[in-house]
Amino acid sequence: MLPLAFIREHTDVVRKGVADKSMRAPIDEILRLDERRRALLAEAEEMKRRRNEASAQMARADPAERERRRGELRDISDTIKSLDQELADVQPALDRLVLQVPNVPHPSVPIGKDETENVELYRAGELPRFDFVPKPHWELGEQLGILEFERAVKVAGTRFYLTKGLGARLQRSLINFFLDLHVREHGYTEVAPPFLVNSASMTATGQLPKFGDEAYHLVDDDLWLNPTAEVPVTNIHRDEVLPRGSLPLYYVAYCPSWRREAGAAGRDTRGTIRIHQFHKVEMVKFVEPGRSYDELESLLDNSLDVLRRLRLPYRVLQMCTGDLGFTQAKKYDPEVWCPGLDRYVEISSVSNFESFQARRANIRYRPEAGAHLEYVHTLNGSGLAVDRTFASILENYQQADGSVRVPAALVPYMGGVEVIRAGS
Repeated sequence: MLPLAFIREHTDVVRKGVADKSMRAPIDEILRLDERRRALLAEAEEMKRRRNEASAQMARADPAERERRRGELRDISDTIKSLDQELADVQPALDRLVLQVPNVPHPSVPIGKDETENVELYRAGELPRFDFVPKPHWELGEQLGILEFERAVKVAGTRFYLTKGLGARLQRSLINFFLDLHVREHGYTEVAPPFLVNSASMTATGQLPKFGDEAYHLVDDDLWLNPTAEVPVTNIHRDEVLPRGSLPLYYVAYCPSWRREAGAAGRDTRGTIRIHQFHKVEMVKFVEPGRSYDELESLLDNSLDVLRRLRLPYRVLQMCTGDLGFTQAKKYDPEVWCPGLDRYVEISSVSNFESFQARRANIRYRPEAGAHLEYVHTLNGSGLAVDRTFASILENYQQADGSVRVPAALVPYMGGVEVIRAGS
């Protein structure tokens, strides 16, 4: 969240940030309640000063005067009690409103109204050339017998799928390859977090209160099906002061995730691109504020390294303000080429939240001995989205006979299997 003092002292900046993100926020109500809160605090402080003064005078007064002072003290105490009660009502209401204010975009983020105004930074890798019409991944997967949709719908409903045989092995190989690469070569510590998270965790990373309708909620237990591994991993250090010298901290986790996709009706209804249960390997960083934008570029490169090693063509977009999320100050979206779909598909999101999440989660550190505590900066990025990588491999590595070559980097994880064929 943004500091209340920042909203008060830099209101124009906050208003512009909200408008540039094409969002709404109760700025006027926040300012009104904040003014009332400060007035209550000042009045309560003055009444407490008068109470102390009256108490001292009563101690020196004669019996008749003491009785009069006692009545005055009762009136002052009743007033203080009333002020404290009103403050107890105002403060939570103000806290709830502040949680509805989005993060302010970094000055380097291009201004734009929506995803049509995102900026393509560059492309890498050669697009595959086929002497046949490439098929989409759902056709390839079903023909190979490694991907099923109808039976998954029978089990769970629409926008679910299942893999089997070498398809299930390919999915598992991707997860293991991603984790091994980030741990062994990029310096991350692997964690295996809970797949369910509580409301405090959802609030800390910004999913609540704004995006509750997009997540699956187990009401009786007040637990949520994890909407992204960013949530449990970031909350590992909620309400902690990180030891001096411990930053940066790099974590990587595999975590299945669930989203309703309520706002995606009619989009990518076939295949494994937009589904209710999906799989990601997620990277999360806790860093000192002065290094967070260097760390963002490094995080992006860690994500792209997976695509380079799998020899998948990709491009990198920088999100404009209108396509920037509620919590993000700056974000890149790597997109992978899918020839069967004839378009690039988002394969990762790489974001810097600055101190926005850390303030909500109360994650701080001490820069040096004797220094005041500061909030860390948090970052996260997919490394990568498993289901979409699965789809892009089928489409980019397909052959004329309907078989699919296995990328060289994955062959050891596939037990030496180099080609996936029907019935294999």
